[in-house]
Amino acid sequence: MLIVQKYGGTSVANAERVFNVAKRVKSYYDEGNSVIVVVSAQGDTTDDLIEKAKEINDKPSKREMDVLLSTGEQISMSLLAMALEKLGAPVISLTGWQAGMLTNSNHGNARIKKIDSERILRELDQSKIVIVAGFQGINKYDDITTLGRGGSDTSAVALAAAVGADLCQIYTDVRGVFTTDPRIVPNASKLDDISFDEMVELASLGANVLHNRSVELAKKFNIELEVLSSLEYERGTIVKGVKQVEKMLVRGVARDNDVARITIKNLDDEPGAAFKLFSLLAKKNINVDIILQTLGSDGKQDISFTVPESSLESAVETLNDNLSEFGAEKILFDKNVSKVSIVGAGMASNPGVAAKMFEALYSANINILMISTSEIKISVLVEQSLAEAAVREIHDKFGLADL
Repeated sequence: MLIVQKYGGTSVANAERVFNVAKRVKSYYDEGNSVIVVVSAQGDTTDDLIEKAKEINDKPSKREMDVLLSTGEQISMSLLAMALEKLGAPVISLTGWQAGMLTNSNHGNARIKKIDSERILRELDQSKIVIVAGFQGINKYDDITTLGRGGSDTSAVALAAAVGADLCQIYTDVRGVFTTDPRIVPNASKLDDISFDEMVELASLGANVLHNRSVELAKKFNIELEVLSSLEYERGTIVKGVKQVEKMLVRGVARDNDVARITIKNLDDEPGAAFKLFSLLAKKNINVDIILQTLGSDGKQDISFTVPESSLESAVETLNDNLSEFGAEKILFDKNVSKVSIVGAGMASNPGVAAKMFEALYSANINILMISTSEIKISVLVEQSLAEAAVREIHDKFGLADL
């Protein structure tokens, strides 16, 4: 059996946990399996490296940041290899480029174009455990690239697809996928399984167990994932294809604090105004989520929308530089907001879900600032200070603790 395992930063945060992972990996290898391991940087290493960069240059190039940040995963891979060597297991560690991870040139958020798995397969044929540094690759110019937030998850799934793995396990510091963040709702329920579509939505909406790009990749290649704890030995949550949707209307509640609201005041109310506005942001690779248009008077309108808070500065700067182009009066923004969402494939065929969610917010006296819906999700924007209360009320309203 060919297994790909990914271990997050908390799983390899210190020497004790590195050896804990090494023992687990070796146990799979001793059972006769071929094992590829993808690792993230230890603990807060990536954040520490970012701070080191700021000490030198507060606006470093993305290329040099990629060179710097890629070292975190290289430390993890080599330490884990050393631990496995000490346990007597044959092992080799490979950087992203040694593993054949070829990407585009979008530094800081690169996309995988293909994986040349020849080196990995050759090492597996020699009965070695192969450890690969996640989150990184190389572009056509032989420059180091990184895959952005959650990139190690994406590395693992992409490798599983490239080598035709029988199983892809994502090890974290939690026991699986829960109906919401257990730190907010202690009695949140662990799900036995969840569909790709539901998991993509939850991951995109703030659930930090898996990165949405990794789930999209798993769905594309129909790679079943198991999310489980590296600190315990018990079954996790299976992420797979379509499942029965009648069992649960809502599968989870997510909260996202990395969001900001921008309002363009008195924008020209004419054809193409919205196109001009959002095409400017698209050229800067700024993702826009919830959009609300309010018709005013005298041929003017207001448009409000949300962007990741991490993109707020760039978005406001871009819009201010082009304010006169679309006849707007001014730009307002608010960082003290959060997006709270419910997700469930069963919502599509069951009316009244939105009303139930809004009732929960009303009972908690929480005002809704903006609303966005799709076939399997409903998102609302609320004041950030009220977001956790909103999650608890909604989770309780749908009885998600009683599964």
